[in-house]
Amino acid sequence: MSLLTVIKASLSFTGRQIFNEIGFQVGPRDRIGLVGPNGSGKTTLLRLIIGEVALDSGVVRVTKGSRVGYLPQDVQETLSGPLLQSVVESVPGRVQLENELRRAEASLKDVSSKQDQTRAAKKLAEILQEINRLDMEYPRHAAERILSGLGFVASDFDRSVFSLSGGWKMRAALASLLYQRPDLLLLDEPTNHLDIPSVHWLERFLQDFDGAMILVSHDREFLNRQIQRIISLGPEGIRSYSGDYDFFVKAGEEERKTLEANSRKQEQKVKQAEKFIERFRAKASKARQAQSKIKLLKKMELVKGFRREKTTHFSFPEVPRSGGVVVSIKDMAKGFNEKFLYKDINLTVSRGERIAIIGANGCGKTTLLRMVAGEIKPDEGKISLGHAVSMGYFAQHHSDMLDLQKTVIQEVYKVVPDESIGFVRGVCGAFLFSGQDVDKVIGVLSGGEKARVSLAKLLVKPGNLMVMDEPTNHLDISSSEA
Repeated sequence: MSLLTVIKASLSFTGRQIFNEIGFQVGPRDRIGLVGPNGSGKTTLLRLIIGEVALDSGVVRVTKGSRVGYLPQDVQETLSGPLLQSVVESVPGRVQLENELRRAEASLKDVSSKQDQTRAAKKLAEILQEINRLDMEYPRHAAERILSGLGFVASDFDRSVFSLSGGWKMRAALASLLYQRPDLLLLDEPTNHLDIPSVHWLERFLQDFDGAMILVSHDREFLNRQIQRIISLGPEGIRSYSGDYDFFVKAGEEERKTLEANSRKQEQKVKQAEKFIERFRAKASKARQAQSKIKLLKKMELVKGFRREKTTHFSFPEVPRSGGVVVSIKDMAKGFNEKFLYKDINLTVSRGERIAIIGANGCGKTTLLRMVAGEIKPDEGKISLGHAVSMGYFAQHHSDMLDLQKTVIQEVYKVVPDESIGFVRGVCGAFLFSGQDVDKVIGVLSGGEKARVSLAKLLVKPGNLMVMDEPTNHLDISSSEA
């Protein structure tokens, strides 16, 4: 029995067709990786499943009584109040039951007749029994375990969700979703904003999850370890493959080679037939054969070549040479709320070095990069750039720095106003915005497309110091690996 059925689903947006009569089914324990280039409709498809987007035609049907949980790339304010309490109360029906409990308790105090007291007491017992069932099915300690696995500590449990940063709010939303254990889990880039230990914990949790799952992720290894089937959205429509992502890539390449070989054979046959027709159509003895070949050509269904997925391609232009010391950090300290993230930090970055900043969430990785970029200042000490250093900075929340009212080409052109429109179009094309795509308004782009615009802005005029904070978040796998 299918948990989810999609039949001939079609959708267009601003004149562009996203889906054309696509269809697929999801079983109760299916683990599906949803892949495709940025802008192919992965996030839109997930939103269709939960009813946030309406189809132009077709059907999206979830089996009656099945619960669907969705983690979007950009988490909205869905939780409020203390963290642990918010997660516990996110279970469907719990808040309503607690409200009913308060009303039943008040009703029991107000009634005077014995018959009404008996009726109110029975109602109260039924509610308490249902609350007890929920407590058994969704124990509080399970919420604590999930929050701890995602990097929260016990002292965070009583913190207001509103006080959390964007990345930690995403973790809280993920914790709530995992705690609810829906029948179908829709995860859109769940590893964004997670540190390495939390990603490993999430992998183990999902491997034990006994429901169905549709997963979108730019992390090839994470995808490989979680899924048993691929649904691919691409120029040729929707395709389905049994196996992990690596198998899908291999199968797709073999399919492409087969189609290209068949296409070449057919092209050769067509040329031979056309040559025969041209030579003998006027000859009485061969006229019947020529007519037969003409009919054959008219009936022949051409083999469609495999349309390769476009990939981002770019190269760094020459930049001025900097001095030997690129960044100098001396006796630096930084803290928040009277608590130091780090103190007495001394570090020198030399020309040609490539440095990775790693550490648990909350340890100050983004804060350090923001100080190097000059967005914030250290509390103590000094951070300085070396001689002839020009910096390019890709912020973790890069989309906040985009003008949502501008078009793609306008946004990139702002960085290099002295260059020609043709040059800027070429840059946009390198980041997969070609033809009319360059006239798309930033506000309608997917998360991955916005990331490509930010990268285009960064690389069209790069510095000799590149500071990049999670540059692959929101990108598709091909763009991440480029």
